[in-house]
Amino acid sequence: MSTTAEERPRPRVAKPGNPVREQLAALRELLDKPLTTYYLIIMCSALLLALGLMMVLSASSIEALQKTGSPFSWFIKQSLSAAIGVPVMYACSRLPVRFFRWAGYPLMALSIIALVMVLFIGSTELGAQRWIYVGPLTIQPSEPAKLALVIWGADLLARRARQGRIEWRQLLIPLMPGTAILVVMVLLGRDLGTTLVLFMIFLALLWVVGAPLKLFGGIMSLAVLAAVIMIKVEPYRMRRIGSFLDPWADAQGDGYQAVQGQIAMGSGGWFGLGLGSSRQKWSWLPHGESDFIFAIVGEELGLMGTLLVVALFGLLGYAGLRVAVRVNDAFIRLSAAAMVAWIVGQATVNMGAVLSVLPITGIPLPLVSYGGSSLLPTLAALGMLLSFAKREPGAREALAARGPGPGARALSWLGLGGTTRGRAKR
Repeated sequence: MSTTAEERPRPRVAKPGNPVREQLAALRELLDKPLTTYYLIIMCSALLLALGLMMVLSASSIEALQKTGSPFSWFIKQSLSAAIGVPVMYACSRLPVRFFRWAGYPLMALSIIALVMVLFIGSTELGAQRWIYVGPLTIQPSEPAKLALVIWGADLLARRARQGRIEWRQLLIPLMPGTAILVVMVLLGRDLGTTLVLFMIFLALLWVVGAPLKLFGGIMSLAVLAAVIMIKVEPYRMRRIGSFLDPWADAQGDGYQAVQGQIAMGSGGWFGLGLGSSRQKWSWLPHGESDFIFAIVGEELGLMGTLLVVALFGLLGYAGLRVAVRVNDAFIRLSAAAMVAWIVGQATVNMGAVLSVLPITGIPLPLVSYGGSSLLPTLAALGMLLSFAKREPGAREALAARGPGPGARALSWLGLGGTTRGRAKR
């Protein structure tokens, strides 16, 4: 009995897989790899540093030409800081955790001494006394003080950990007095922006420790009270608050910087005017190479450029928190979370000020803004994060399995890598 074509069973055709699920599965597999955090930190740090050097050259060229006769003066200084900072970052990535735990105490002592020196021999600019000039060098002691608080505070709490848990009551002495000393020294120098960052670091330590909300409320109340007092005693800060609420009301006075920043951001459009094509850097936007470099990024690289910067800081924060979650060590957990609060929190405050959603505080954009005093401690902190990332489960084995790096392979190609070849033969 013959069957018609309609009655014959049709061969089954495999249904195409869901591309979204496949991509999510691939992403999940990538995130599960032991060296994902390590490479994320390197990638984000390198891209932000390269972008920062490029934007410092563009943003500072006109003013540098007017003041020094060379458009490359400030770019060269920033490049020298990066040339010192990158080896420091590499060295920190190779150091053991016990070195950082030991180094926190002398670094904290040196930071306090330097902050005291600022009050006597420091230079006052833009209403804040935070710089020490040593010949051609400019040192801002409040920047390494952030790193000191991170390491010192994390080790102090980690030493008191019991079975992985830390009692929040042990915060009161000596962590809180130590933080208060730094905060008071910085406040006496009338640097409200750095004070805010120090509070971020302290609150991050509180959060990881698991302090109760009552303690958070008390600390926040003290912080708000101190900020109100600082604003009240300094008339220029009251004017800054007024210009923050309505910068266009005094566009040629206290609101000038905020207005020029908004003009720069609005001029960039989707893809910007082009690298080096900023109009605001022609003596319109004050401090375009430092505090307001994010506005120059928006003007020259557009919305896409600013979103790239935001994404890189977001990925860097994710990598830092990933280290804090995946490594079972109290010191690493505390210091990694505090570093994220410092670097990503400071970036958020800087970008918020440029976008006029936060008051102008005068703190730089990490890795991007001009200033070696900010760049060097930040790169050292990222080197520490790299060292911590090597302690994730399976990370050491994965690093060992990679074999010799590019440098060692290059030496072997030149006939100088005898040790590497000998190991390979064995």
